[in-house]
Amino acid sequence: MSLLFSPLTLPSPRGGLTLPNRIVIAPMCQYAAHNGEATDWHLMHWGSLLNSGAALLTLEATAVLPEGRISPGCLGLWDPATEKALGDNLARARRLAPHMAVCIQLAHAGRKASSAVPWDGAQLLAPAQGGWETFGPSALPHLPTETPPTAMSLEKLAQVRDAFVAAAQRADRLGIEAIEIHSAHGYLLHEFLSPLANQRDDAYGGSFENRIRFPLEVFSAMRQAFDGVLGLRISASDWVEGGWDVDQSTAFAQRLKAAGCDFIHVSSGGVSPQQKISLGAGYQLPFARQIRQATGLITTGVGLITTAQQAEDALQAGDADLVGLARAFLYQPRWGWQAAAALGATVTANPRYWRCLPREAQAVFGPVSMGSR
Repeated sequence: MSLLFSPLTLPSPRGGLTLPNRIVIAPMCQYAAHNGEATDWHLMHWGSLLNSGAALLTLEATAVLPEGRISPGCLGLWDPATEKALGDNLARARRLAPHMAVCIQLAHAGRKASSAVPWDGAQLLAPAQGGWETFGPSALPHLPTETPPTAMSLEKLAQVRDAFVAAAQRADRLGIEAIEIHSAHGYLLHEFLSPLANQRDDAYGGSFENRIRFPLEVFSAMRQAFDGVLGLRISASDWVEGGWDVDQSTAFAQRLKAAGCDFIHVSSGGVSPQQKISLGAGYQLPFARQIRQATGLITTGVGLITTAQQAEDALQAGDADLVGLARAFLYQPRWGWQAAAALGATVTANPRYWRCLPREAQAVFGPVSMGSR
């Protein structure tokens, strides 16, 4: 039997969440929100992905404060208006698709906030261009040419921590089953972890113990407030000498497990333009494997995985428990169906689609009628 299409239960204090297969749709920013509020684009996008055959849909990086958005078009969950817009669009999309568990990635972009969208250069926006003040652990810009962020005061740390908690409570009210805390790709929590971005001289900077302090405080506060599935996405390596690395990531993951973490999603990079990444199919899986073996945490592996056999091989090798794909689902929104056909498995789909498959792939939907009138 295919491991990719075998069930897995994510633990949680409220009893766990059983997934029918191991395919996770990783979060993908859409830059389509209006003042943080979800729009018709999200309704269409989520509705498509909920019909994809995956087991878990992770909503894009969702800011816990307006200043925490990556771009002016990024999704938010910080007040009643953003909560209502997200909830209404997600509920409509879920009614139009087979049941799929939903996870939301809660985030604060830190010094990489206030940026243009990727197709406009992704550079820091000036106030005249719609930009805003950014914050980070230290007054160090991501790029030497950018305006430095404001170093966060202790009061600011408490505000951000409380905003993560409030967003988790909003997500819970919306019926979202899982939360992933974004601590990767050079955004705020990753900035605290990495000595390349964190040069504080107080209890939140310097040593490994100090650099992990704020991310752990955010996690622990959220764990106390949310008893659903709670995990974290991490950049296992900065890919820069002297930066955050996989050994520190492993030690951090062990602390997270002790604090009640249910899963870890292992990515890499994003905190420094000096990064030198060795790209290739599955290039991040060795990081996931090390963390999984050392901690026993349920681990999601990602990184240029595009085919069903690559995903299956990663699971069979013990690299991960779940496989995350993002751009592959944008290119092929029914990737889960194709993977099931390739591996001799089945998925759930809306009956309106049952007659669409080629005859040799009809077993993907199980014993259903393909008749017509």
